[in-house]
Amino acid sequence: MTHLRVSEIFHSLQGESTRVGLPTVFVRLTGCPLRCTWCDSAFAFTGGEMLNIDEILRQVAYFDCPVVCVTGGEPLAQKECLTLLTLLCNAGYSVSLETSGALDVSAVDARVSRIVDIKAPDSGEVDKNRWENLDTLTAQDELKIVLASESDYEWAKALLMERHLIGHGTKVLFAAVEGFLASTRLADWIVRDRLPVRLQIQLHKVLWGNMRRR
Repeated sequence: MTHLRVSEIFHSLQGESTRVGLPTVFVRLTGCPLRCTWCDSAFAFTGGEMLNIDEILRQVAYFDCPVVCVTGGEPLAQKECLTLLTLLCNAGYSVSLETSGALDVSAVDARVSRIVDIKAPDSGEVDKNRWENLDTLTAQDELKIVLASESDYEWAKALLMERHLIGHGTKVLFAAVEGFLASTRLADWIVRDRLPVRLQIQLHKVLWGNMRRR
């Protein structure tokens, strides 16, 4: 029977992506090959509990919620994550995947909304970006870039232009790292440069501060 190591399964409001504010069941898988300097989910690097997929589906169904987000850590670091995503879709859920962008997303079920988090230089992990992932993104996917400084912002702006990522359907979101860059400054830069991206503010932190669960 297929098993995955799971950090937690819980029901809350989605705090990020264009699904922000939607009641969502989160399945947080354990483990991540990256070590971003600003990571806010390092608790999911280790530990967790081995659960078979039937048990995961049972726990998800308990909350009677049609929206599910598989997150981490880095969920794709466990190869059986692909099976879980497909079975969640088969069960009728609206499914999103939050992934670092360091691992191949091309095999993810086409029904899943892939939220790909490209790493800017101040993350310390820019060299881990799998650029081939950008070529696979569709209108139902989202590209997220978390920024810790003005140099990160300029890097991200240049990336969008160089790789023609604006105006091709994929939603692009910029977010500021709490404690490093004020969202108001990031907002000013986006407006100043007339950059057609969406500013993301982590709703769960607005509502509940730095509590682990969104």
